[in-house]
Amino acid sequence: MAQYFSLFPENPQPRLLRQAAEIIRDGGLVVFPTDSAYALAGQTGDAHLIDRIRRIRGVDDRHHLTLMVRDLSEIAHYARVDNAQYRLLKAVTPGPYTFILEGTKELPRRVLHPKRKTIGIRCPSHPVVAALLGELNEPMLTSTLILPGDDLPLTDAEEIRERLEKLVDLVIEAGGCGPEATTVVDLTGGAPEVIRRGLGPLGPLGLDD
Repeated sequence: MAQYFSLFPENPQPRLLRQAAEIIRDGGLVVFPTDSAYALAGQTGDAHLIDRIRRIRGVDDRHHLTLMVRDLSEIAHYARVDNAQYRLLKAVTPGPYTFILEGTKELPRRVLHPKRKTIGIRCPSHPVVAALLGELNEPMLTSTLILPGDDLPLTDAEEIRERLEKLVDLVIEAGGCGPEATTVVDLTGGAPEVIRRGLGPLGPLGLDD
C-alpha cells in the first residue's frame, strides 16, 4: 500500500523530504504535484521503475518520458542544446513546459525514444519539487499522471491514493494541483514544434497562442 505524505506547499518539512528521497533512491515510484499536473517519478536508470511508469500510463517505449531537473545548468549534461535552444529554455524556465531534445550518452538508452534518441526535459516551478530534487541531488524520471481512458490528469491526492495504492510507493499531497499538463515543444527540428498545448503559454517562445 502506498504511503501518503502531506507537505507544506511553500516550506515542505525536511524530515518528510528526506523520507521521500530515500523511497526514490530505493527504487520507489512516487506521485507528486508540480506547477502543472501531478506526475509519476522515480530514479532515472531503474529499468523496473520505467516499466512500472509505462504500465500505469498505458504507453510504450515510443512515448517520451521526461527528465525533471533543478535548473538550466543541469540540462546540458543530459541533452544536446545549441545557443538558440538555450535561449528558448531560458525564456520560460522554470515553468510548465517540457522540451523534447536529443539525449546525451549520460542517459541510459532505455529512457530515450528508441529511434530518435530523444528525451523530454523539464524544469518545474514548484517549491516541493525543487526541494525534493535538491534533497536527491540528481534528476528524476517523470511522466504526467494521466491514466488510460482518462482525458485529463488526476487532480486529487486522495483519489490518486485510492486508485494507485497498490501500484505506487508514495503519494505526496502539497496543496491544490490543477488538471492541465505541461506544454510540450519539440526542439530537435529546424523550428520549435508544439506537440501538446498545455498550461505554458506559447507567446514567450515566439509562437502564436
